[in-house]
Amino acid sequence: MARIPESEIDRIKRETDLVALIQSRGTVLKQQGTNWTGFCPFHEDTKTPNLIVTPGKGLFRCMASCCGKSGNVIQFLEWFDGVSFRHAFEVLAGRADAAFAASDGTPKKSSTVPKLPCPFDSEASESELLGQVVEYYHERLLQSEAAKDYLTFRGLDDENLVRKFKLGFADRTLGLRIPLKNRKEGQEIRSKLQQAGVYRANGREHLNGCLVVPVYDESRSKVKQLYGRRIQSNVPKDKRHLYLAKPLAGIFNPDALKCGRGLAGQAGGEIILCESLLDALTFYRHGMEAVTCTYGTANFTEELFEAILRHKIESVKIAFDADEAGERAFLEVAEKLIAHGIEAHRIKFRWGMDANTFAQEEGPEALRQAVRDSIWYGRGKSEKAPQKSESSSLSSTKVGCPHSVQAVRNEDSSSGVLSTKIAATKAAGHSSLAANLAAKEEDFSEPTSVRESKVGLPVEALAKSGDFHELALGSRTYRVGGLEKNGSLEVLKITLRVMTDEGLFHVDGLDLYRDGERRKFIDRAAEETLLEKELLKRDLGKLLLALEQAQEKRLNAGADDEEEVVELTAEEKEEALALLKAPNLLDRITTSYDEAGIVGEKNNLLAAYLACASRKLRKPLAVIIQSTSAAGKSTLMDAVLSFFPDEEQVKYSAMTGQSLYYLGEANLKHKILAIVEEEGAEKASYALKLLQSEGELTIASTGKDPQSGRMETQEYHVEGPVAIVLTTTSIDIDEELMNRCLVLTVDESQEQTERIHELQREARTIEGLLAAEKRKDIVRVMQNAQRLIEPMRIANPFARHLTFASGRTRTRRDHEKYLTLIDSIALLHQHQREAITHTVKSEAGRASREVKMLPVTLEDIEAANRIAPEVLGRSLDELPPQTRRLLEHIKEHVRARMEEQKLEQRLALFTRRELREKTGWSQTQIRRHLENLQELEYVLMRGGRNGVQMKYELLLDASEQAGAFHVGLIDVEELKQKEAKKEKAA
Repeated sequence: MARIPESEIDRIKRETDLVALIQSRGTVLKQQGTNWTGFCPFHEDTKTPNLIVTPGKGLFRCMASCCGKSGNVIQFLEWFDGVSFRHAFEVLAGRADAAFAASDGTPKKSSTVPKLPCPFDSEASESELLGQVVEYYHERLLQSEAAKDYLTFRGLDDENLVRKFKLGFADRTLGLRIPLKNRKEGQEIRSKLQQAGVYRANGREHLNGCLVVPVYDESRSKVKQLYGRRIQSNVPKDKRHLYLAKPLAGIFNPDALKCGRGLAGQAGGEIILCESLLDALTFYRHGMEAVTCTYGTANFTEELFEAILRHKIESVKIAFDADEAGERAFLEVAEKLIAHGIEAHRIKFRWGMDANTFAQEEGPEALRQAVRDSIWYGRGKSEKAPQKSESSSLSSTKVGCPHSVQAVRNEDSSSGVLSTKIAATKAAGHSSLAANLAAKEEDFSEPTSVRESKVGLPVEALAKSGDFHELALGSRTYRVGGLEKNGSLEVLKITLRVMTDEGLFHVDGLDLYRDGERRKFIDRAAEETLLEKELLKRDLGKLLLALEQAQEKRLNAGADDEEEVVELTAEEKEEALALLKAPNLLDRITTSYDEAGIVGEKNNLLAAYLACASRKLRKPLAVIIQSTSAAGKSTLMDAVLSFFPDEEQVKYSAMTGQSLYYLGEANLKHKILAIVEEEGAEKASYALKLLQSEGELTIASTGKDPQSGRMETQEYHVEGPVAIVLTTTSIDIDEELMNRCLVLTVDESQEQTERIHELQREARTIEGLLAAEKRKDIVRVMQNAQRLIEPMRIANPFARHLTFASGRTRTRRDHEKYLTLIDSIALLHQHQREAITHTVKSEAGRASREVKMLPVTLEDIEAANRIAPEVLGRSLDELPPQTRRLLEHIKEHVRARMEEQKLEQRLALFTRRELREKTGWSQTQIRRHLENLQELEYVLMRGGRNGVQMKYELLLDASEQAGAFHVGLIDVEELKQKEAKKEKAA
């Protein structure tokens, strides 16, 4: 059933006088303020006026408990007259006298007499009744917004078109106009409509929900058939097209046969023949009125064919759908027409399109051009093929219709290739369509520019055009896509398009090494482009040879390609070496960050820089930068990475679980792997941990052998070492990942925020803009300096004297981080000290080898000792950094309260709100960190039940000040003394 638009229902409720309607049904109403009252007609109501009507809202309600009916104007009429909601709506939407007709005042349980006038004559014949149905459906379409919207969607929203062809819409209101079967008149009308196919045996409208197009006889005096096209988009394709359950008869637009005739009915007329009525309407809508249609691909009726012969139509342009069914139907119809001396033309659309879709997507002018470019297929009993002179087509002045096909013909549309085929057909003396489609190979004349000897085929040069390769051969252009997807010389899968100078083309995907696919492409291309199969065959041979050469060159180049190496000029190298040889190199690095626009975070910046520099070591460091959202963790990471060459870092926003295993053997070696958010690499955390610990990844996976096509086990290997940098807002980091990394926390203090604000304001000034330009030079020098750092082994002569905390098992990894930190500092100074070389004596029969190492100095250890307590000390803390920070805030808050209120510490309780106000943190942050402190018994919750405010008590000594972390490092002065004694003794 066609759904009534809500806007129409609202309009009826708004425009109908509810008070007048109720009074017309015999109920007396009296006004009381803004309401009207009366006795309810739906129950025994004689004492108290329980019916209340509110005209302003368009509502009524019975206040009696035994009734309780309420609703709007449509529902009142539905209940009072005993009709359906649709019937009541149609009554109100139609004639006012039907809605407000006098009543005896008694509600009807079920009405069998329609309130709407019946537009049908019970004594009419079947043909007359169908005409009345067409008129009724036509009126319903003019009132239906849904049907009008569908016409607009199909590009058929033309008032003259709708009225000319009496287009209609079946909205299931037909039955509301006809009396029911228990009435004699209703029985007669319904029986005739069922015989005509309008009603089904179950009593429902056959074309319900359809746009209806009537088909008349040739005189347009009788309706012979109705075509229905469902307008709903959710209807299955096989149920969208309906006809009445009767023989397919009639001719759509019979005037086209007269319009297509020459003067005085002489031969020479021309019409367009479509596959469907909507396609024919499309041509008519855009000015090509000499158009008619079949009943689908399988129903070119004898009635229509005989009419074409009777009206002496000389040429038919067939505009069937561009699909398999349309192609088959075209061949059948064209053969039939040619056998009777009628020219057959093919109007071509893109594959999968019909005339309506083509006009919608390409526009009316493109449709007219398609008619002008229609392809001539032949004419039986013809002594000569059509020429390109004016006499070969009738001008618009020679026909009886100003919008005939001739008005849009292009007299110069014949191509050279087509003319050649026509000439070949003429010479052979064939009159059948099959003969026209098969031109003789010996009659074909190929342009000299593409001729070649039979000894060998020359390899033509491929032109690169964006992502495609193009090969021009005479009037044909071949475009190749997807060549880069082939990974071996045994496969040549491509997407190939061949286009002629006339605009005819064919495109398909194929493997050029497969004979069957080549043959299929040649057959289809010959149909679409009208080129000779032999010519296409030779063209594909040339193309294959050219693509083979291009593919071999590409694959060999890919195998020989090495990673791009940035060559430094002498000046750039001198600048970078000046930096690397600076005596205060680490201070120069931190100063460079200040000059590059990064304020504060000196220890974090230096630690992260050294971790990234360690990528050249055998076991690099990894870093996790942790902070709350918007605190600057990504800015810190980007600042650190900006000092390293782009070719030595790989940065991702997220990684899937298996992605790391397929990066290639050398894609990560001695590089930085940066992941913007640790949560984005959650599925890859196992691979990250292995890569950090083992320095490589190996996975066995199933894959297809490109040569045999069989599934086999394939091994993928990713080679390290690699320095890893992650950022995260998570409070609880994976323990396995965290103990493999240096954990850096961003400074979230108010003072740091003020410094950042000041820097942001400064960046908007003239001085700030000039400084931004200067930063480019700083970054360039820093990146070039890293390009000069070479991987080296680091020897630490003081390693035996170093110490580290050993109270926990996890310090086994932290100690290794400390030693790597020293190695990283030494590596940075490789241009400031001489490398030492030792000879390793091999076993008998093998040559000795030299090992080159860079020594560690006491200054390297001293620098590492300044960084390690803060960076590595957190690993010895049982609290996460952010939780530790909150604990310090709590201590400070409790001390202040004790001093202010002279309280003991156990009485200096605090709430979450007080912490939020002091720290500026969110409720979620405060809650999660407090839960951690409760679990570790740093604080104790007091109250919080039965409406008592939740308060907390600090269980630690509030007077205890936070100090530097102690990781048990040896004092460098002690090392210096030991070294001095050693030298003195020597």
